[in-house]
Amino acid sequence: MEPFAPGKSLPLAVELKRRWIALRNRVIGSQRFQQLAARSPLLRPVARRRSAMLFDLVAGFVYSQVLQAVVEAGLLEQLGDDPASTAELAQTGQLGLPAMERLLRAAAALGLVEALGEAGWMLGEQGAALRANAGAQAMIRHHRLLYADLAEPLALLRDDRAKPTALSSFWAYGTQGVDAGEYSALMAQSQEMVADQVLASGVFDRCEALLDVGGGRAVFAGKVRESYPGLRLGVFDLPEVVAQIGTDAAGQALARHPGDFFKDSLPAGYQWISLVRILHDHDDDRALALLRAIRAALPPEGHLLVAEPMAGVRGGERMGDAYFGLYLWAMRSGRPRRPDEIGALLRQAGFSGWRSVPTGLPVVTSLIVANT
Repeated sequence: MEPFAPGKSLPLAVELKRRWIALRNRVIGSQRFQQLAARSPLLRPVARRRSAMLFDLVAGFVYSQVLQAVVEAGLLEQLGDDPASTAELAQTGQLGLPAMERLLRAAAALGLVEALGEAGWMLGEQGAALRANAGAQAMIRHHRLLYADLAEPLALLRDDRAKPTALSSFWAYGTQGVDAGEYSALMAQSQEMVADQVLASGVFDRCEALLDVGGGRAVFAGKVRESYPGLRLGVFDLPEVVAQIGTDAAGQALARHPGDFFKDSLPAGYQWISLVRILHDHDDDRALALLRAIRAALPPEGHLLVAEPMAGVRGGERMGDAYFGLYLWAMRSGRPRRPDEIGALLRQAGFSGWRSVPTGLPVVTSLIVANT
């Protein structure tokens, strides 16, 4: 994008939008307007809401640390249908009474727990939802690495992804097989949420054979099999990762294909191939190479499913650009892409067309289906 120069001629629609934004910002940024809004019965609710939103941005890191403390202290497991006292929770979290009281009050302010008077504490609405979401809990625990990398955000951005980070070391460590177990466990837990959204979309209703590329421990493939028991399924991933697929009925029904999708050809014979939270992990050159390898492996009238959080998708804007934008920068590889950016890569890779498929929770994943 070229820098704006005063006096430069802009398309009419862009110029009108620029004028509106400039006017809006002058009004909102005026102390006189802010004082008026705080006093006006009509504007006061709007002013309070905007003030709260701004403070949430300021205090967001503290909120995230309260969340991490609640998860790591074991409070979600301790608080079930029955209340627990501060003393009981302090013992569970290995904290003193004053510290646990402080944490519980902070967690209550965020809706994670709820006070029940002298009876103690129970889970709040947010805590109850989180307790049922193992994938979100796994990511919260994993975030200690991200928080360490973001301690100096401008320093992280200025080094142009040249220096190793806590996140880049973790992902390289896992994929090189030194600790593939921790790497695969995190991926498995986070894929549960994505699988539910994919299956709800019905994209596999006419699918006969599916290969999940980068499929890890086959969590996604296993969920697909539960909904489509007659579907022929395969998983392609690194040898040390594929070796961890279980030997239960679901595992036995899966064809296991060990290999490196940047070095080895993908197996043929599958009508569909899926990429679940894989493409955004890679820069454009490697993403394009992977898409070309998939195109070569698919038959005529074959299909590719891309499932991952995407930038610019309504309802998932913050997750796409703000969260994954910084996460993938710290990871030293990949970027969040808009659907049209993925579509451009698909065209370059030789796919004839693509379409977006809506999901109920774009904050979890968006979907694209491409045709050979």
